[in-house]
Amino acid sequence: MSTVVRTRIGVVTFPGSLDDRDAARAVRLAGGEPVSLWHRDSDLAGVAAVVLPGGFSYGDYLRCGAIARFSPVMDAVIAAAGDGLPVLGICNGFQVLCESHLLPGALIRNNHRHFICRDQALRIESTDTPWTRDLTVGQTIVVPVKNGEGQYCADAATLEMLERENRVVFRYVGGNPNGSAADIAGVRNAAGNVVGLMPHPEHAIESLTGPSTDGLALFTSVLRSLVAA
Repeated sequence: MSTVVRTRIGVVTFPGSLDDRDAARAVRLAGGEPVSLWHRDSDLAGVAAVVLPGGFSYGDYLRCGAIARFSPVMDAVIAAAGDGLPVLGICNGFQVLCESHLLPGALIRNNHRHFICRDQALRIESTDTPWTRDLTVGQTIVVPVKNGEGQYCADAATLEMLERENRVVFRYVGGNPNGSAADIAGVRNAAGNVVGLMPHPEHAIESLTGPSTDGLALFTSVLRSLVAA
């Protein structure tokens, strides 16, 4: 009797996380084994990649992601990311990655000052990450976006650096939902292993519940990358 060994992907739950179960389901549907990680964990249980999900960690007090950045598990995530561990931050997870300085820039209140929830088209700008290798540069995908503080901003020098180094991974098309600079929806770090985006690929993995199944490609991408490594 053979045993199928699935790649283990950690999904972190902070107090106030909202989409951790959805992220775990996306990992499972892509063919991986989701591993629950708690914000107080001091190690990553040997997982091969980590997802920081959406929600309202610690009630979004101070700033979105500002308290979560100091969780014990983030010490382990930051150290492992420095060693090349693939890390994906979605919405609040993206905010945590920026607060942790794993990604440049910041997320602030939407320019229209309202929470927005809609299906959103994104153009793939970079496939030089383990999270986007199953996608194609220039491809358009549709996934939900839902946030009140999703306006990506950075100083002019940082924005110029992101464009010069091809570190913009996702860009809004068909309308910028929150006033993000240069229509930026997601970016990566210099090494490419850490990616953050405000829209929610984990909510676009099944035709029954999502606007598309486009989001599943992020999770199959990282699994293929890990197998090939």
